Amino acid sequence: MSDQPSPRAAVILAAGQGTRMKSPLHKVLHAIGGRTMLDRAIDAAQALGCERVIVVAGAGGSPVAAHAVKRLGEGSVAIQDPPMGTGHAVLAAKAALADFAGDVLVTYADVPLLGAADIQPLFDLRAAGADLAILGFEPADPGAYGRLILGEGGALERIVEAKEASPAELAVRACNSGVLAAPAQWLFELLGQVRNDNAKGEYYLTDVVGLANAAGRTVRAAFAPESAVLGVNSQAELAGAEAVWQQGRRAELMADGVTMTAPQTVFLSWDTRVAGGAIIEPNVVFAGGVIVESGAVIRAFSHLEGCIVRSGALIGPYARLRPGADIGENAHIGNFVEVKKVKVGKGAKANHLSYLGDGSVGAGANIGAGTIFCNYDGFDKFETHIGENAFVGSNASLVAPVTIGAGAYTASGSVITRNVSGDALAIARGQQVEKPGWAAAFRATKRAAKGG
Repeated sequence: MSDQPSPRAAVILAAGQGTRMKSPLHKVLHAIGGRTMLDRAIDAAQALGCERVIVVAGAGGSPVAAHAVKRLGEGSVAIQDPPMGTGHAVLAAKAALADFAGDVLVTYADVPLLGAADIQPLFDLRAAGADLAILGFEPADPGAYGRLILGEGGALERIVEAKEASPAELAVRACNSGVLAAPAQWLFELLGQVRNDNAKGEYYLTDVVGLANAAGRTVRAAFAPESAVLGVNSQAELAGAEAVWQQGRRAELMADGVTMTAPQTVFLSWDTRVAGGAIIEPNVVFAGGVIVESGAVIRAFSHLEGCIVRSGALIGPYARLRPGADIGENAHIGNFVEVKKVKVGKGAKANHLSYLGDGSVGAGANIGAGTIFCNYDGFDKFETHIGENAFVGSNASLVAPVTIGAGAYTASGSVITRNVSGDALAIARGQQVEKPGWAAAFRATKRAAKGG
Protein backbone atom coordinates (compact mmCIF):
# COMPACT_ATOMS: atom_id res chain seq x y z
CA MET A 1 0.00 0.00 0.00
CA SER A 2 1.49 3.37 -1.03
CA ASP A 3 1.89 6.21 1.45
CA GLN A 4 1.09 8.60 -1.36
CA PRO A 5 -2.65 9.25 -1.77
CA SER A 6 -4.11 8.30 -5.11
CA PRO A 7 -5.13 11.18 -7.41
CA ARG A 8 -8.80 12.01 -7.10
CA ALA A 9 -11.53 12.95 -9.52
CA ALA A 10 -15.26 13.44 -9.06
CA VAL A 11 -18.29 12.68 -11.18
CA ILE A 12 -21.28 14.76 -10.09
CA LEU A 13 -24.64 13.53 -11.36
CA ALA A 14 -26.87 16.46 -12.34
CA ALA A 15 -28.87 15.23 -15.33
CA GLY A 16 -32.23 14.81 -13.60
CA GLN A 17 -35.07 16.95 -14.89
CA GLY A 18 -36.32 17.99 -11.46
CA THR A 19 -39.95 18.17 -12.57
CA ARG A 20 -41.23 17.97 -8.98
CA MET A 21 -39.69 21.38 -8.30
CA LYS A 22 -42.25 22.87 -10.74
CA SER A 23 -39.86 25.72 -11.44
CA PRO A 24 -38.35 27.20 -14.61
CA LEU A 25 -35.02 27.11 -12.79
CA HIS A 26 -33.28 23.76 -13.00
CA LYS A 27 -33.40 21.82 -9.74
CA VAL A 28 -29.66 21.81 -9.00
CA LEU A 29 -29.40 25.54 -9.68
CA HIS A 30 -31.66 26.28 -6.74
CA ALA A 31 -29.69 27.56 -3.77
CA ILE A 32 -29.11 26.63 -0.16
CA GLY A 33 -27.67 29.49 1.85
CA GLY A 34 -27.34 31.51 -1.34
CA ARG A 35 -25.13 28.84 -2.98
CA THR A 36 -26.51 26.65 -5.78
CA MET A 37 -26.76 22.95 -5.02
CA LEU A 38 -24.46 22.24 -7.95
CA ASP A 39 -21.83 24.63 -6.64
CA ARG A 40 -22.05 23.00 -3.22
CA ALA A 41 -21.33 19.59 -4.74
CA ILE A 42 -18.38 21.06 -6.65
CA ASP A 43 -17.13 22.76 -3.47
CA ALA A 44 -17.13 19.43 -1.62
CA ALA A 45 -15.27 17.65 -4.43
CA GLN A 46 -12.62 20.35 -4.63
CA ALA A 47 -12.22 20.44 -0.85
CA LEU A 48 -11.43 16.72 -1.04
CA GLY A 49 -8.61 17.43 -3.47
CA CYS A 50 -10.35 16.22 -6.62
CA GLU A 51 -8.17 17.50 -9.44
CA ARG A 52 -10.80 16.74 -12.06
CA VAL A 53 -14.53 17.36 -11.63
CA ILE A 54 -16.98 16.17 -14.28
CA VAL A 55 -20.61 17.25 -14.13
CA VAL A 56 -23.05 14.92 -15.89
CA ALA A 57 -25.85 17.06 -17.32
CA GLY A 58 -28.85 16.40 -19.50
CA ALA A 59 -29.10 17.07 -23.22
CA GLY A 60 -30.51 20.12 -24.96
CA GLY A 61 -28.27 23.02 -24.04
CA SER A 62 -28.80 22.50 -20.36
CA PRO A 63 -28.28 25.55 -18.14
CA VAL A 64 -26.62 23.10 -15.77
CA ALA A 65 -23.93 22.46 -18.37
CA ALA A 66 -23.45 26.19 -18.92
CA HIS A 67 -23.12 26.77 -15.20
CA ALA A 68 -20.59 23.95 -14.84
CA VAL A 69 -18.45 25.21 -17.72
CA LYS A 70 -18.45 28.72 -16.27
CA ARG A 71 -17.32 27.34 -12.91
CA LEU A 72 -14.94 24.58 -14.03
CA GLY A 73 -14.00 25.35 -17.63
CA GLU A 74 -14.30 23.47 -20.90
CA GLY A 75 -14.15 19.68 -20.71
CA SER A 76 -15.90 19.61 -17.34
CA VAL A 77 -19.29 18.43 -18.64
CA ALA A 78 -20.49 15.06 -19.86
CA ILE A 79 -23.95 14.71 -21.41
CA GLN A 80 -26.29 11.83 -20.59
CA ASP A 81 -28.63 11.41 -23.52
CA PRO A 82 -31.07 9.78 -23.13
CA PRO A 83 -31.33 9.34 -19.35
CA MET A 84 -31.12 5.62 -18.58
CA GLY A 85 -30.32 5.39 -14.90
CA THR A 86 -27.54 6.27 -12.49
CA GLY A 87 -25.09 3.69 -13.82
CA HIS A 88 -25.60 4.99 -17.33
CA ALA A 89 -25.06 8.55 -16.06
CA VAL A 90 -21.67 7.71 -14.56
CA LEU A 91 -20.66 5.93 -17.78
CA ALA A 92 -21.36 9.19 -19.62
CA ALA A 93 -18.25 10.59 -17.87
CA LYS A 94 -16.00 7.75 -19.05
CA ALA A 95 -14.59 9.58 -22.07
CA ALA A 96 -13.88 12.72 -20.04
CA LEU A 97 -11.78 10.65 -17.61
CA ALA A 98 -10.19 8.35 -20.18
CA ASP A 99 -6.71 9.63 -19.32
CA PHE A 100 -7.26 9.71 -15.55
CA ALA A 101 -5.61 7.15 -13.30
CA GLY A 102 -6.78 7.40 -9.73
CA ASP A 103 -9.84 7.26 -7.52
CA VAL A 104 -13.15 8.61 -8.69
CA LEU A 105 -15.88 9.87 -6.41
CA VAL A 106 -19.47 9.60 -7.59
CA THR A 107 -21.80 12.06 -5.93
CA TYR A 108 -25.01 13.98 -6.62
CA ALA A 109 -25.77 17.64 -7.23
CA ASP A 110 -29.15 17.41 -5.47
CA VAL A 111 -27.65 16.38 -2.11
CA PRO A 112 -26.63 19.90 -1.02
CA LEU A 113 -25.61 19.29 2.60
CA LEU A 114 -23.02 16.61 1.87
CA GLY A 115 -19.65 18.08 2.73
CA ALA A 116 -16.05 17.01 2.33
CA ALA A 117 -15.85 15.76 5.93
CA ASP A 118 -18.81 13.44 5.30
CA ILE A 119 -17.19 11.97 2.17
CA GLN A 120 -13.60 11.67 3.37
CA PRO A 121 -14.22 8.28 5.09
CA LEU A 122 -14.70 6.76 1.63
CA PHE A 123 -11.17 7.70 0.67
CA ASP A 124 -9.94 6.46 4.05
CA LEU A 125 -11.47 3.08 3.22
CA ARG A 126 -9.78 3.15 -0.17
CA ALA A 127 -6.44 3.92 1.46
CA ALA A 128 -7.01 1.00 3.86
CA GLY A 129 -7.43 -1.43 0.96
CA ALA A 130 -11.11 -1.37 -0.02
CA ASP A 131 -11.64 -1.61 -3.76
CA LEU A 132 -15.09 -0.08 -3.59
CA ALA A 133 -16.31 2.22 -0.81
CA ILE A 134 -20.00 3.02 -0.41
CA LEU A 135 -21.44 5.82 1.73
CA GLY A 136 -24.34 4.72 3.92
CA PHE A 137 -26.51 6.33 6.56
CA GLU A 138 -29.03 5.26 9.19
CA PRO A 139 -32.27 7.24 8.80
CA ALA A 140 -34.95 7.59 11.42
CA ASP A 141 -37.32 5.95 8.93
CA PRO A 142 -35.55 3.66 6.42
CA GLY A 143 -38.76 3.47 4.35
CA ALA A 144 -38.03 2.97 0.66
CA TYR A 145 -34.26 3.35 0.85
CA GLY A 146 -32.06 0.55 -0.41
CA ARG A 147 -30.56 -1.48 2.47
CA LEU A 148 -26.86 -2.16 2.92
CA ILE A 149 -26.41 -5.82 3.82
CA LEU A 150 -23.17 -6.18 5.74
CA GLY A 151 -21.34 -9.45 6.35
CA GLU A 152 -18.66 -10.50 8.74
CA GLY A 153 -15.90 -8.01 9.31
CA GLY A 154 -18.04 -5.18 7.93
CA ALA A 155 -17.85 -6.29 4.30
CA LEU A 156 -20.70 -4.94 2.18
CA GLU A 157 -22.25 -7.98 0.54
CA ARG A 158 -25.06 -6.39 -1.44
CA ILE A 159 -27.56 -3.57 -1.69
CA VAL A 160 -31.20 -4.64 -1.59
CA GLU A 161 -33.94 -2.32 -2.79
CA ALA A 162 -36.78 -1.99 -0.29
CA LYS A 163 -39.41 -3.36 -2.67
CA GLU A 164 -37.34 -6.52 -3.11
CA ALA A 165 -36.21 -6.94 0.51
CA SER A 166 -37.30 -9.69 2.86
CA PRO A 167 -38.79 -8.77 6.27
CA ALA A 168 -35.39 -9.42 7.86
CA GLU A 169 -33.67 -7.19 5.30
CA LEU A 170 -36.26 -4.44 5.78
CA ALA A 171 -35.35 -4.43 9.46
CA VAL A 172 -31.80 -3.35 8.55
CA ARG A 173 -31.27 0.32 9.31
CA ALA A 174 -28.15 0.83 7.20
CA CYS A 175 -29.21 2.49 3.95
CA ASN A 176 -27.55 3.47 0.70
CA SER A 177 -26.87 7.12 -0.16
CA GLY A 178 -25.65 6.32 -3.68
CA VAL A 179 -22.29 8.05 -3.08
CA LEU A 180 -19.23 5.88 -3.71
CA ALA A 181 -15.50 5.88 -4.44
CA ALA A 182 -13.45 3.41 -6.50
CA PRO A 183 -10.54 3.30 -8.94
CA ALA A 184 -11.78 5.13 -12.00
CA GLN A 185 -11.00 2.72 -14.81
CA TRP A 186 -12.05 -0.33 -12.81
CA LEU A 187 -15.36 1.35 -11.92
CA PHE A 188 -16.05 2.06 -15.59
CA GLU A 189 -15.25 -1.56 -16.42
CA LEU A 190 -17.80 -2.72 -13.83
CA LEU A 191 -20.40 -0.31 -15.16
CA GLY A 192 -19.87 -1.79 -18.61
CA GLN A 193 -21.12 -5.10 -17.17
CA VAL A 194 -24.28 -3.67 -15.61
CA ARG A 195 -27.48 -4.86 -17.29
CA ASN A 196 -30.81 -3.12 -17.63
CA ASP A 197 -33.06 -6.18 -17.31
CA ASN A 198 -35.30 -4.56 -14.73
CA ALA A 199 -38.78 -3.05 -14.66
CA LYS A 200 -37.53 0.41 -15.67
CA GLY A 201 -35.02 -0.77 -18.24
CA GLU A 202 -32.34 1.34 -16.56
CA TYR A 203 -28.71 0.76 -15.62
CA TYR A 204 -28.34 1.06 -11.85
CA LEU A 205 -25.13 2.20 -10.18
CA THR A 206 -25.89 0.01 -7.16
CA ASP A 207 -25.35 -3.11 -9.28
CA VAL A 208 -21.59 -2.55 -9.11
CA VAL A 209 -21.59 -3.86 -5.52
CA GLY A 210 -22.70 -7.32 -6.59
CA LEU A 211 -20.33 -7.31 -9.56
CA ALA A 212 -17.42 -6.29 -7.37
CA ASN A 213 -18.12 -9.02 -4.83
CA ALA A 214 -18.51 -11.59 -7.59
CA ALA A 215 -15.07 -10.59 -8.84
CA GLY A 216 -13.59 -11.17 -5.39
CA ARG A 217 -13.06 -7.48 -4.69
CA THR A 218 -13.25 -5.85 -1.27
CA VAL A 219 -16.34 -3.71 -0.70
CA ARG A 220 -16.75 -1.62 2.45
CA ALA A 221 -19.21 1.00 3.72
CA ALA A 222 -18.69 4.22 5.66
CA PHE A 223 -21.52 6.15 7.27
CA ALA A 224 -22.61 9.78 7.28
CA PRO A 225 -25.35 11.51 9.31
CA GLU A 226 -28.81 11.37 7.79
CA SER A 227 -28.90 15.17 7.56
CA ALA A 228 -25.81 15.13 5.33
CA VAL A 229 -27.42 12.99 2.63
CA LEU A 230 -30.80 14.71 2.40
CA GLY A 231 -31.88 14.74 -1.22
CA VAL A 232 -33.83 17.64 -2.70
CA ASN A 233 -36.56 16.90 -5.23
CA SER A 234 -39.26 19.42 -4.35
CA GLN A 235 -39.68 22.93 -3.06
CA ALA A 236 -40.64 21.55 0.36
CA GLU A 237 -37.46 19.47 0.50
CA LEU A 238 -35.44 22.51 -0.59
CA ALA A 239 -36.90 24.51 2.29
CA GLY A 240 -36.21 21.61 4.66
CA ALA A 241 -32.56 21.43 3.58
CA GLU A 242 -32.26 25.21 3.95
CA ALA A 243 -33.58 24.97 7.50
CA VAL A 244 -31.10 22.24 8.40
CA TRP A 245 -28.20 24.21 6.92
CA GLN A 246 -29.23 27.47 8.60
CA GLN A 247 -29.56 25.78 11.98
CA GLY A 248 -26.12 24.23 11.65
CA ARG A 249 -24.44 27.44 10.54
CA ARG A 250 -26.02 29.47 13.34
CA ALA A 251 -24.79 26.89 15.84
CA GLU A 252 -21.26 27.19 14.44
CA LEU A 253 -21.27 30.98 14.77
CA MET A 254 -22.60 30.89 18.31
CA ALA A 255 -19.96 28.29 19.23
CA ASP A 256 -17.40 30.81 17.94
CA GLY A 257 -18.74 33.51 20.26
CA VAL A 258 -21.34 35.32 18.16
CA THR A 259 -24.36 36.46 20.19
CA MET A 260 -27.76 35.82 18.62
CA THR A 261 -30.74 36.66 20.78
CA ALA A 262 -33.17 34.83 18.48
CA PRO A 263 -31.00 32.65 16.23
CA GLN A 264 -33.93 30.98 14.48
CA THR A 265 -34.81 34.37 12.93
CA VAL A 266 -31.34 35.10 11.54
CA PHE A 267 -30.66 33.96 7.97
CA LEU A 268 -27.12 33.47 6.75
CA SER A 269 -25.38 32.90 3.42
CA TRP A 270 -22.78 30.29 2.61
CA ASP A 271 -19.96 32.85 2.80
CA THR A 272 -21.18 34.97 5.73
CA ARG A 273 -18.32 35.73 8.10
CA VAL A 274 -19.17 36.97 11.58
CA ALA A 275 -16.43 37.20 14.20
CA GLY A 276 -16.89 36.16 17.79
CA GLY A 277 -17.96 39.08 19.94
CA ALA A 278 -20.39 40.45 17.36
CA ILE A 279 -24.07 40.73 18.29
CA ILE A 280 -26.87 39.85 15.88
CA GLU A 281 -30.37 40.87 16.91
CA PRO A 282 -33.56 39.17 15.64
CA ASN A 283 -34.78 39.12 12.03
CA VAL A 284 -31.51 39.93 10.30
CA VAL A 285 -30.80 38.66 6.77
CA PHE A 286 -27.29 38.19 5.41
CA ALA A 287 -27.12 37.88 1.64
CA GLY A 288 -23.80 36.92 0.04
CA GLY A 289 -20.44 38.50 0.72
CA VAL A 290 -20.83 39.93 4.23
CA ILE A 291 -18.05 40.32 6.81
CA VAL A 292 -18.88 41.44 10.35
CA GLU A 293 -16.01 42.11 12.73
CA SER A 294 -15.90 41.51 16.46
CA GLY A 295 -17.75 44.06 18.57
CA ALA A 296 -20.13 45.12 15.82
CA VAL A 297 -23.86 45.11 16.52
CA ILE A 298 -26.42 44.33 13.82
CA ARG A 299 -29.77 45.40 15.13
CA ALA A 300 -33.15 43.92 14.26
CA PHE A 301 -34.70 43.80 10.78
CA SER A 302 -31.55 44.77 8.90
CA HIS A 303 -30.50 43.38 5.51
CA LEU A 304 -26.82 43.12 4.57
CA GLU A 305 -25.20 42.12 1.27
CA GLY A 306 -21.68 42.41 -0.12
CA CYS A 307 -20.46 44.64 2.68
CA ILE A 308 -18.06 44.86 5.61
CA VAL A 309 -19.01 46.06 9.09
CA ARG A 310 -15.99 46.88 11.20
CA SER A 311 -15.42 46.57 14.93
CA GLY A 312 -17.77 48.52 17.15
CA ALA A 313 -20.06 49.65 14.35
CA LEU A 314 -23.79 49.82 15.03
CA ILE A 315 -26.13 48.90 12.19
CA GLY A 316 -29.91 49.36 12.24
CA PRO A 317 -32.54 48.61 13.21
CA TYR A 318 -34.13 48.48 9.76
CA ALA A 319 -30.90 49.31 7.91
CA ARG A 320 -29.92 48.12 4.47
CA LEU A 321 -26.28 47.67 3.49
CA ARG A 322 -25.77 46.95 -0.18
CA PRO A 323 -22.67 45.78 -2.09
CA GLY A 324 -19.63 47.96 -1.57
CA ALA A 325 -20.73 49.38 1.77
CA ASP A 326 -17.71 49.57 4.11
CA ILE A 327 -18.77 50.71 7.57
CA GLY A 328 -15.87 51.90 9.71
CA GLU A 329 -15.11 51.28 13.36
CA ASN A 330 -17.72 52.67 15.76
CA ALA A 331 -19.74 54.16 12.91
CA HIS A 332 -23.54 54.26 13.15
CA ILE A 333 -25.92 53.41 10.33
CA GLY A 334 -29.40 53.76 11.74
CA ASN A 335 -33.02 53.06 11.00
CA PHE A 336 -34.14 53.20 7.38
CA VAL A 337 -30.70 54.14 6.11
CA GLU A 338 -29.47 52.54 2.89
CA VAL A 339 -25.76 52.47 2.03
CA LYS A 340 -24.38 51.32 -1.32
CA LYS A 341 -20.73 51.47 -2.44
CA VAL A 342 -19.78 54.00 0.22
CA LYS A 343 -16.85 53.87 2.63
CA VAL A 344 -18.02 55.26 5.97
CA GLY A 345 -15.20 56.43 8.21
CA LYS A 346 -14.54 55.72 11.85
CA GLY A 347 -17.20 57.14 14.18
CA ALA A 348 -19.29 58.67 11.40
CA LYS A 349 -23.06 58.66 11.85
CA ALA A 350 -26.07 58.42 9.57
CA ASN A 351 -28.78 57.61 12.06
CA HIS A 352 -32.05 58.24 10.23
CA LEU A 353 -33.84 57.96 6.90
CA SER A 354 -31.01 58.49 4.42
CA TYR A 355 -29.63 57.11 1.17
CA LEU A 356 -25.85 57.08 0.76
CA GLY A 357 -24.86 55.76 -2.65
CA ASP A 358 -21.40 55.90 -4.30
CA GLY A 359 -18.72 57.82 -2.48
CA SER A 360 -17.31 58.23 1.00
CA VAL A 361 -18.10 59.67 4.41
CA GLY A 362 -15.13 60.84 6.45
CA ALA A 363 -14.39 59.91 10.04
CA GLY A 364 -16.57 61.67 12.58
CA ALA A 365 -18.95 63.14 10.01
CA ASN A 366 -22.65 63.45 10.79
CA ILE A 367 -25.31 62.85 8.15
CA GLY A 368 -28.65 64.39 9.07
CA ALA A 369 -32.01 62.70 8.66
CA GLY A 370 -33.41 62.64 5.14
CA THR A 371 -30.07 63.16 3.40
CA ILE A 372 -29.78 61.80 -0.13
CA PHE A 373 -26.71 61.24 -2.27
CA CYS A 374 -28.15 62.04 -5.70
CA ASN A 375 -25.80 59.71 -7.55
CA TYR A 376 -27.60 58.84 -10.80
CA ASP A 377 -28.61 60.98 -13.77
CA GLY A 378 -30.46 58.25 -15.62
CA PHE A 379 -27.35 57.12 -17.48
CA ASP A 380 -24.27 57.28 -15.25
CA LYS A 381 -23.35 57.09 -11.56
CA PHE A 382 -21.37 59.84 -9.81
CA GLU A 383 -19.71 60.07 -6.41
CA THR A 384 -20.28 62.17 -3.32
CA HIS A 385 -17.48 62.65 -0.79
CA ILE A 386 -18.00 63.98 2.73
CA GLY A 387 -14.91 65.15 4.59
CA GLU A 388 -13.95 64.30 8.15
CA ASN A 389 -16.10 65.87 10.87
CA ALA A 390 -18.40 67.48 8.32
CA PHE A 391 -22.02 68.08 9.30
CA VAL A 392 -24.74 67.56 6.69
CA GLY A 393 -28.01 69.10 7.80
CA SER A 394 -31.30 67.22 7.66
CA ASN A 395 -33.20 66.85 4.40
CA ALA A 396 -30.19 67.71 2.26
CA SER A 397 -29.81 66.59 -1.35
CA LEU A 398 -26.19 66.29 -2.44
CA VAL A 399 -26.09 66.24 -6.24
CA ALA A 400 -23.07 64.25 -7.39
CA PRO A 401 -20.33 64.71 -8.32
CA VAL A 402 -19.79 66.84 -5.25
CA THR A 403 -17.40 67.09 -2.30
CA ILE A 404 -18.15 68.49 1.15
CA GLY A 405 -14.88 69.58 2.74
CA ALA A 406 -13.63 68.51 6.14
CA GLY A 407 -15.41 70.28 8.98
CA ALA A 408 -17.92 71.95 6.64
CA TYR A 409 -21.63 72.38 7.39
CA THR A 410 -24.54 72.27 4.98
CA ALA A 411 -27.77 73.89 6.08
CA SER A 412 -30.88 71.77 6.49
CA GLY A 413 -33.04 71.52 3.39
CA SER A 414 -30.22 72.49 1.04
CA VAL A 415 -29.71 71.15 -2.47
CA ILE A 416 -25.93 71.14 -2.83
CA THR A 417 -24.70 71.11 -6.43
CA ARG A 418 -21.18 72.52 -6.03
CA ASN A 419 -18.22 71.60 -3.84
CA VAL A 420 -18.16 73.06 -0.32
CA SER A 421 -14.86 74.23 1.18
CA GLY A 422 -13.59 72.86 4.45
CA ASP A 423 -15.04 74.55 7.56
CA ALA A 424 -17.50 76.55 5.43
CA LEU A 425 -21.29 76.75 5.75
CA ALA A 426 -23.22 76.08 2.55
CA ILE A 427 -26.82 77.19 2.22
CA ALA A 428 -28.70 76.31 -0.95
CA ARG A 429 -32.41 76.84 -0.46
CA GLY A 430 -35.03 79.43 -1.27
CA GLN A 431 -35.23 82.41 1.14
CA GLN A 432 -38.12 82.17 3.60
CA VAL A 433 -40.85 84.80 3.06
CA GLU A 434 -43.57 85.50 5.63
CA LYS A 435 -46.92 87.20 4.78
CA PRO A 436 -48.67 88.27 7.99
CA GLY A 437 -52.40 87.41 8.18
CA TRP A 438 -52.38 85.50 4.89
CA ALA A 439 -53.65 82.21 6.39
CA ALA A 440 -56.62 83.84 8.17
CA ALA A 441 -57.65 85.67 5.00
CA PHE A 442 -57.32 82.48 2.96
CA ARG A 443 -59.60 80.55 5.29
CA ALA A 444 -62.20 83.33 5.31
CA THR A 445 -62.27 83.45 1.51
CA LYS A 446 -62.74 79.67 1.26
CA ARG A 447 -65.53 79.61 3.83
CA ALA A 448 -67.36 82.41 2.05
CA ALA A 449 -67.10 80.58 -1.24
CA LYS A 450 -68.74 77.55 0.31
CA GLY A 451 -71.55 79.59 1.84
CA GLY A 452 -70.22 79.13 5.38
